[in-house]
Amino acid sequence: MTWHVLMKSLTVKDGERALLTRDGRLECVLEPGRHRLFDLRGQLTAEIFNVVRAEFPAERYAVLKAARPDLAADLFEAVETKANEVAIVSLDGRPVHLMTPWQARVYWKVATSVDVERIDVGSDPRVTARHLAMIERNRPTIVTEAVVDNHEAGLLYVEGRLLERLAPGRHAFWIAGRKIEVKRLDLRPQAVEITAQEMLTKDRIALRVTLTAFRRIVDPERVVAAVPDVDAWLYRLVQFAIREAVAGRSLDEVLSAKAALDAELRDYVRERIADSGVEVSELGVKDVILPGEIRELVNKVVEAERVAKANLIRRQEETAATRSLLNTARLMEENPLLLRLKELESLERLVEKVGRIDLHAGDGQGFDALLNKLVRIKSAESA
Repeated sequence: MTWHVLMKSLTVKDGERALLTRDGRLECVLEPGRHRLFDLRGQLTAEIFNVVRAEFPAERYAVLKAARPDLAADLFEAVETKANEVAIVSLDGRPVHLMTPWQARVYWKVATSVDVERIDVGSDPRVTARHLAMIERNRPTIVTEAVVDNHEAGLLYVEGRLLERLAPGRHAFWIAGRKIEVKRLDLRPQAVEITAQEMLTKDRIALRVTLTAFRRIVDPERVVAAVPDVDAWLYRLVQFAIREAVAGRSLDEVLSAKAALDAELRDYVRERIADSGVEVSELGVKDVILPGEIRELVNKVVEAERVAKANLIRRQEETAATRSLLNTARLMEENPLLLRLKELESLERLVEKVGRIDLHAGDGQGFDALLNKLVRIKSAESA
């Protein structure tokens, strides 16, 4: 803009508009081109604005609308949101701004196409997939997102009230003017370790028991309504169950009847969690920890039992061997031929260990006599 004594020369470029005011009051809007203005008293003021995808101050728009409503309607697109309403403003078909409730913005529309999509968030808090693709992701104050995995159950709470159960997938909600929370519960079986806690048996022996429980959520809605913390609640319940079971048993019963103890614990816990929406598939004793002196005594008892059992087995084997020898002796006594065969077997084993044997049949007997007289089954008199 060039200033002379009485004239002003002003150039407005494409994509610009100039607001010409005289003594602070709007005279006209200058379009692109070169303008020569006569200003004798220096009363004119020109203010140039970029009008391509640009905003105009809402306060000045309100003043301009009150003075020149026709001009304001031709130049600007005013967007105002109400309670429980948001608006997506698109400039030349591209989503640019997400407006929250009770917000006002003004856009130049002389060189830009302004489209406004209003959304009533009071009736439905969900953000559709199309709207979610249009809005900016850095809007944590007005939109909240949650992703529910395949093994999870998502529970939607609006103002503290359970509204529905969400299917696996991505979900987005408008949080303008309301509190929205999505609770995610893992539906897979989970292992809960119950650490050792000292307790007394029926015979007043202190011991510690470690257990393992496998639980699974089968009714998420009932679980969140009944139990604030599933694992902590199950932990305490199993502790009470094992304390009661151990207190009614002696040390020998605890160590020897582990299967019965596990079954009793499972029945105790399942009876008390039947209406909670939690299922306990397995529950059992993992370790029984005894004090040092008691453990030594138990080890000695076990060792003595094993030694006694080994001695009993050895005596049983000796008795069986003696009985077998007695039966063999009776058979040999009744059957001399069997006794002779036994002698030959003994001679055979003896010969296997001897390197050389010299046999003498006597004078004048010969080799035939040696072979004939070496082994005799019957005596000559009996023959």
